Order: sequence, then C-alpha cells, then structure tokens
Amino acid sequence: MSPRPNPSVLEIAPYIPGRAKSGAAGKQHKLSSNENPLGPSVAAKEAFAAAAETLERYPDGSATILRDTIAATYGLHADRIICGNGSDEILAMIANAYLSAGDEAVFTEHAFLVYRIVTLAAGATPVIVPETNLSADVDALLAAMTPRTKVVFLANPNNPTGSYTPHQDVKRLREGMPEGALLVLDAAYAEYVRRNDYDAGIELVATRDDTIMTRTFSKIHGLAALRLGWAYGPPGVIDALHRVRGPFNVNAAALAAGTAAMRDREHVERAVEHNNGWLPRLRDEITALGFGVPPSVGNFVLIDFAPVPGADAGDADAFLGERGIILRRVSAYGLPQMLRMTVGDDEANLATIAALKDYRDGLNA
Repeated sequence: MSPRPNPSVLEIAPYIPGRAKSGAAGKQHKLSSNENPLGPSVAAKEAFAAAAETLERYPDGSATILRDTIAATYGLHADRIICGNGSDEILAMIANAYLSAGDEAVFTEHAFLVYRIVTLAAGATPVIVPETNLSADVDALLAAMTPRTKVVFLANPNNPTGSYTPHQDVKRLREGMPEGALLVLDAAYAEYVRRNDYDAGIELVATRDDTIMTRTFSKIHGLAALRLGWAYGPPGVIDALHRVRGPFNVNAAALAAGTAAMRDREHVERAVEHNNGWLPRLRDEITALGFGVPPSVGNFVLIDFAPVPGADAGDADAFLGERGIILRRVSAYGLPQMLRMTVGDDEANLATIAALKDYRDGLNA
C-alpha cells in the first residue's frame, strides 16, 4: 500500500499562479501576477549579478545585512525581523509553529489562497468568513472566532479584491480576538497605499506580543523571481519562527538584491507614482465601458463582467488572450465573473482598455 499523507493535505487544491503566456502570436502583455511593470532597480540587478562571484559559498543564514537594512529603513529592531523565501514561506512557518489538529485559522472568503493551503498543511481547520462589499467585515470575523481560533490571517490590502481595512478597524479586530490567538497582517501591497487611515501593521506589532506583519519584495521592489519576503513580529513569535525555519532559507542572490532594492527609495517612489497615475485612470476608463471595477488600493484592479449583458469573464479572458493580453482568472477566489488586471506599463494598459472595448462592442454586433 502506498503511504498516505495527512488527511487534511488531500483537501488542498494546489495553488495555480497567473498564466505567463497566451497562445497569441506577437507581443504579449502579462498582467496576471501583480508584478512591477518598472522591474527591479538598477542597483538590485547589479547586486544580483555580483552575487555570482561567490556561488560556492552558503548565504548568511541569519540574513543579517538585509535585516539591518530593513530595520534602518523603517525604524525597527533588526532582531524582531525574519526573512523568508517569499512571504509565502513565512506564512507557512507561522502555520507550522502555531497550528495543529483541532485548531482553527480564520480568514475572509476572498483572501489569499495560501492561507487555506498552509492551514490545511498544518492539520488545522480553515474558517472562512463572508466579506461585505468585497471587504473584510471585522464584526463577522470576530463572530466566527472560538476558543479554537489560534491564527487570524488578514490581507491588508487584500488580493485579489484590492480593498483595505482601516487602522482603527484592525485595532478593533485585534482587541476582540481570543487571548493567545496570533493576528497575521499580510501587507504585501502596503507600499502602494496612500490613505491616511491605513497602517501596514508596524505600530500594532510594536505595541503587542500577539501580532505579526509580513511583507514581500515581489511587488513594489520587482524581485518576484528571487522569492524574498520578511516579517516584523514580537520577540517570542520571531523566536518560534526561527525554530521552524530551514537553514539558509534565503539564497545569497536574493539577500544581495533585496538589500540594494530596499536602499533604493527613489525606485520605490517611481513605482508608486506610476501606479498612482494609472490606477484611477484604469478604473475610470474600464467603468466607462460598462464593466464594474471595485475600488482598489493595490497595483491591480478587478474587472467585473456581470454588469454588461452577455459578457462572461471566461469568454473575455479567451478574447483578451488572443490579443496577447494575459489577465488573471479569479474563480478560485469565489469570483467567477471577474478578472484581475495588474497595472502594467503604458502600452499594456492602453492595449487592455482597447481590447476590452472591442470585446464589449462585439457583444452587440
């Protein structure tokens, strides 16, 4: 008889990333993975190339220089920072350290799919809470918690909806959670948010011993290929994560490029400026075509095809793909009539708007 994995593992639907290519000939615009259209900074690329000179050596297992750089950038204590092979690995560390059979992890219905994966992999039970207008409902989250609640995952901003939870609501969530439960603030898109009532989680983490914030270099820093993330947490939580962290879990090229990227604040601001210019324009122009576009504070928008008679997200995805425009199906997130579009470069954004217009016009032909 073949060995069988833990029963909860068989409940996991493998994560399927956004498509990288379509079947179209000619230039393609990949807008399916929320990548930075400006790419990484020149300094990060130079640091990555320089790392090739010492490939025979193990990386710094403690990520000392990168942690010190992050700490200096945000005014944090370096010993309360942990780095990972993408923030996904840190989410898995959290589940491994704090969840087991009989425990529950709470998160919202349209939240990042990895929360369910790491919860089930740890043998725990996912508790999925309905959202209100594609946003986290703090009252509903609190009502879903029980003495078995050990972890609460809150993506802020959320992917794929683009919504965010104001700082005061996050505090209310934290204060209402069961004692001893860990709040995980996944702030992968925090750098893009320019709202007075938003906080990525640094303030809350600094004042509590039961909250952790995760961040990534994959989005604003343009280093998705290197898989690099970090988290800021209380000493006890960080200590627990180091105990389950694999040795040398971040490679040397990622450490070098990440350090250079974190120091290049001008590149970060250029990326934010590009996003701030296009995000409202995309919403306005796509809405003018008749499609729904919920508010977003990330580097992406959702396109809702339901308001247009005869429109279908699957058909639209195929239509756009034939024109070399690759968006993201979000059926796995419970949003079958929507596609997610990353804010791309000028050419990609204009091409997508034009193709959406052609699709809509074709419905009436």
